[in-house]
Amino acid sequence: MNDLALASLIFSVTYLLIISERIHKTTAALAGGVAMIAFRVLDQEEAFAFIDFNVIFLLIGMMIIANTLGKTGAFQWLAIRGAKAAKGDPIRILLFMAVITAVASAFLDNVTTVVLMAPLSLFVASILQVNPVPFLLTLIMASNVGGTGTLIGDPPNIIIGSGADLDFIDFLVHLGPVVLLILAVFLVLVFFLFRHQLQTRPELEHRIMELDESEVLTDHSLLYKSLIILALVAIGFLLHGSLDYEPATVALAGAVALILIGRQHPREALLEVEWPTIFFFVGLFMVVGGAEEVGLLEDIGERLADASGGHVEAAAMLTLWSTGILSSIVNQIPYAAAMIPVLDQTSRDLALGHGAANPLWWALALGAGLGANFTPVAAAANVYVIGVAERAGYRVTFIQFLRYSVLVTMVSLLIATAYVWLRYLL
Repeated sequence: MNDLALASLIFSVTYLLIISERIHKTTAALAGGVAMIAFRVLDQEEAFAFIDFNVIFLLIGMMIIANTLGKTGAFQWLAIRGAKAAKGDPIRILLFMAVITAVASAFLDNVTTVVLMAPLSLFVASILQVNPVPFLLTLIMASNVGGTGTLIGDPPNIIIGSGADLDFIDFLVHLGPVVLLILAVFLVLVFFLFRHQLQTRPELEHRIMELDESEVLTDHSLLYKSLIILALVAIGFLLHGSLDYEPATVALAGAVALILIGRQHPREALLEVEWPTIFFFVGLFMVVGGAEEVGLLEDIGERLADASGGHVEAAAMLTLWSTGILSSIVNQIPYAAAMIPVLDQTSRDLALGHGAANPLWWALALGAGLGANFTPVAAAANVYVIGVAERAGYRVTFIQFLRYSVLVTMVSLLIATAYVWLRYLL
């Protein structure tokens, strides 16, 4: 068996295992990476060279910062304040929590945000004695919409930013406007989808008003320190291009500073890192690297360019919609990682530039971010929140998820289509 056939087999089996979830996705990715080395598609040095450490350390740095902030009770405080501002009305609370989730997902990351917000959703629903599923489904979809708007909000964006050499400002300028529009439309859809399911009694709404949000703030000193560091990191992301630092350097600097001034033991800070997610990326980069090394992804890129008939418009629309649909089946992270070299080749074939003016990168980012709302297995945030629901005794079936997700995803992708066409293709 030649290297191309062998790499194709390892690549396909790895992706099938990730999709099927018969074994943990991290195990599948690492096994695929090791197989690329063991069967000599790549040697160890080549395999390790394909690992994008800008992505790895950006994730680690932001996880440390976000988890430290979460320990202070800041998210619980926001949720209770929002619930009281909504006068205990369930649908208003739902919309407020959706906005908090979307904004937090843009500036922390969507997985960390749902880890912090999911227990709050259950807490509020239990007080109001309503079904928490509308809260949890809204949490999933808001996190994916909000995370689409920035470099650090969604794992695929981190991969795309690193692979296409796009910075934080590029994502804000190119995706911020359309994500704000999609979020506004999403809130309207949420209102009409769930308004009849969230009815409660006046006395239960009154219980919300009696909550004391100050009680959930567990460490005021650490809260202030965390907010200062987070603000400095945000400024660092905005200026990293002119300062000539990679985003990973900014995130790691913020994490180290927070460990120092927060007087945390490194073991405590590092225990909070989602290491299975980190090593999932490590294995995935090696698997994708093997496929790239033997020319498999280059061939796919040439086929995409051929399918577009040499037209940038067709290539952009194919990228957006195929990513939106297929990444919801394959899972957005491995799909985006595999598509980076594919679109790089397609861009060369279509004589497109490599930077922010290339519409294919934004089509990929929008497709992966918004398509994550399509199925319950499309993104890590989806899988986590549905697991939380099941542990609380509320099973969300695949069909039940689709009942709400199809409308939200299709409307979001249609808005994204109009945006990409009007901004880049006219």
